[in-house]
Amino acid sequence: MLSRGSPQVTVGSGYRARVAASVESTTAELATIADNVAGYRSRVAGLAEPFVGGDREDLVTAIHEAERQLRNAERSLIRAIKTAG
Repeated sequence: MLSRGSPQVTVGSGYRARVAASVESTTAELATIADNVAGYRSRVAGLAEPFVGGDREDLVTAIHEAERQLRNAERSLIRAIKTAG
């Protein structure tokens, strides 16, 4: 019976080193971006505070939605970092 699996490909150590370096670089950049997004999320959340309890609930709602979206972006970046690592 013939095997229908993928043919074996030998990958040299140079290729593996380049991929590892690329993953390491990507992970570092993702971590930096995640940190920046966390900072922006905090800043955006703070922008709503002066309007809470006032007559601009529409603005508070919009700011809180933006803050939630930034939190989701931060979590997605962290998930990507964990996947790469």
